[in-house]
Amino acid sequence: MKYEKAENILPHNIIELLQNYIDGGYIYIPRKDENKKSWGENTETKIYLKNRDKEIFNKYSSGVAVKILAEQYFLTESSIRRIIRKQKNYD
Repeated sequence: MKYEKAENILPHNIIELLQNYIDGGYIYIPRKDENKKSWGENTETKIYLKNRDKEIFNKYSSGVAVKILAEQYFLTESSIRRIIRKQKNYD
């Protein structure tokens, strides 16, 4: 999200109207519904996490203990268990 100066993009009468509600503060203007993107859509993060979770499940299925997986992936044991449960539901 980037900030824009109101005076650079809005007509003066709209700025004055907004100042009646918030004078000198910050305001967030949400995206239109048709322009919204789902989490991870702009980056490779979603794909990375999906692959990581499959890898964790495969290692667990091969006999690697939850505690070891937590140490290897720098996650809590409860996070590893959650990932395993989620992966079991996909199969």
